[in-house]
Amino acid sequence: MSLHGTAGGTGADDEGETGGTDALAVLELLARQAPPSRFEALLHEARRAGMDGAELGRLRRAVRLAADIGATLERREQREAGLATLVDTARDLTLPYDLDTLLRVIARRAARLLACDTACVSLRDAHGLSSHVHTAEGGRTGLADGILVPDGRGLGARAHAHGEPAWTADYRVDESFPHSEEVDELVRAEGLHAVIAAPLRVGDTTVGVLYGADRRVRHYTHDEVALMSSLADLAAVAIEKAGLLDQTRAEVTELERDSSRARTRLTRMRHVSEAHSRIMNLVLAGGDLCNVATAAGDALDGTVMIRDPGGRSLATCGDIPGLDEEAVAKASLDAHAGRRPVLAGDNTWVAPVIAGSEDLGVLVIRASTGLTGEDERLLELAAQSVAFLLLMQRSTAVAEGPVRDELLDDLLADPQHAPQQITQRARRLGIDLRKPHVLVVARPEGGEQGRAVVWASSYAYRMAGLKTVQGGCVVLLLPGDDASAAARAVSGELSPLLGHPVSVGAAGPGHGPDGAARMFAEAMRCLDAMSALGGAGSAASVRDLGFLGLLLSDDHDVDGFIDSAIGPVLHYDAERFTDLTRTLEAYFASGGSPTNAAEALHVHPNTVSRRLERIGELLGPQWQKPGQILEVQLALRLQRTRAVLAGQRGTDERPAP
Repeated sequence: MSLHGTAGGTGADDEGETGGTDALAVLELLARQAPPSRFEALLHEARRAGMDGAELGRLRRAVRLAADIGATLERREQREAGLATLVDTARDLTLPYDLDTLLRVIARRAARLLACDTACVSLRDAHGLSSHVHTAEGGRTGLADGILVPDGRGLGARAHAHGEPAWTADYRVDESFPHSEEVDELVRAEGLHAVIAAPLRVGDTTVGVLYGADRRVRHYTHDEVALMSSLADLAAVAIEKAGLLDQTRAEVTELERDSSRARTRLTRMRHVSEAHSRIMNLVLAGGDLCNVATAAGDALDGTVMIRDPGGRSLATCGDIPGLDEEAVAKASLDAHAGRRPVLAGDNTWVAPVIAGSEDLGVLVIRASTGLTGEDERLLELAAQSVAFLLLMQRSTAVAEGPVRDELLDDLLADPQHAPQQITQRARRLGIDLRKPHVLVVARPEGGEQGRAVVWASSYAYRMAGLKTVQGGCVVLLLPGDDASAAARAVSGELSPLLGHPVSVGAAGPGHGPDGAARMFAEAMRCLDAMSALGGAGSAASVRDLGFLGLLLSDDHDVDGFIDSAIGPVLHYDAERFTDLTRTLEAYFASGGSPTNAAEALHVHPNTVSRRLERIGELLGPQWQKPGQILEVQLALRLQRTRAVLAGQRGTDERPAP
């Protein structure tokens, strides 16, 4: 067999003779990209054929050159494949990934580019103080994600410090760089040996490190290191762009949120403007406080209550259950001090109703949900609308003041004007004198009378009543049937306004235009009696003065006095046929001794004690106090006298036999 035939094998037989030199045989194998074993077989065949030393040496040198050429071609192919992969990677990195997805793509591409077992990316924090592994590809334990990479230690520190790739064939035994216990533990857990680290550089700044690692000892070639470095450069640019993209997306999202908030705020402002317009239209159209409270409650989705400076309710659009009056009072002070709405707890807000420096009251709202800034502004505007309405009412009252004063003066005149004419005049002012009315006389104890008169005009207009001034006193004719409550209401509102005591007397109720003069006389006598008894600055009605009120009253309402003093006892006896009234008489006749009263009644003392306990339940625990016990005794005496007189009248009227 010839040398060429051996070199070519069956291929030489197929193609015929390829040449007569050993060099041609080597070139033929090289052209066919024969494996190294074929070249070794060629040398072995030459030695067996007895080729002399010089020729065998030339053949051996040709084989070595062929091996070098093959290796060079293989490296070139690998480089071309790597470059092709790098180009694909570069194209892939141009896609709009978010940062986390991009880091996973980079780690996956690095592992594929260098045929590594695992790859990961570490990034420095925003302050550049530390590095953390963000993404790992090919790991077994999952320990790499989030691990802290200490500064100044490991291959990453060397790559970061020099700005170029660093690698080691066996990380565990390489002492050319300082180690970190955390990283060494990770390397052992993953079973890694060879490690390569390439810095992620953006200009002169290193933002992180790209790692590749193998679970075997491996010597990375210069081409592999260059590919890793190129991939790191591409990755750094992509990371920068991804960061900018994330930042841009965040800014766009924030702009969208700002735009949404602006649209919401604009909608709320439009709602505030429309609601304020509706409320002001109500005010200008002559609406009352109840209409304004209802409109404000609808706009704010809550229950609104308007209160005067004394805390009394002027108008409401519903009930506010569980209202903490103490918290509302404190919030009212804070609201007037700060001239703004104040939260009183449990979605309850208090807004000041003020005109300049004058306190006109507060607006209290219980909202169904929390109020926004725009809602608070609407609450302020609603309170201003209420203040405007109160000022309008006051102005109207002042404008109508002379007419109203003249009407009440005519009602109090003696002799009185024609009742039918007075009734018609009152009806034109919106006052129905046929309904129950009480008369209140207020006398300021010092200070200027002017403020009291202005207030009285507004108060009378607000309460649908009349006002005048006589003898230095403010006189009010108000609808209602409780003179005592009317007196207390006037005192409670006027005294804080003037800053000094106001004595208030009241009488009534009365019906029709002819009762005003009588009630005025009784109220003045009540006022004089209070002053004589040292009660200046108090508020009371004729009924509150007990038997003194009976004496001061024009009609001497004996029935009313008896009913107020012992009425419950009389009714109890009438309904149950008991002797509580006779027991009371016996108790007083015996000097307040239950034992002597029992002897007079021929009953056991315990029976008297039980009856006295029942009387205490009917008349109240204070019935034996000096003031009330005197009225009880006087009422018993009047009741007995009336019974005697009634009996005599019955005897006189009895027909003769």
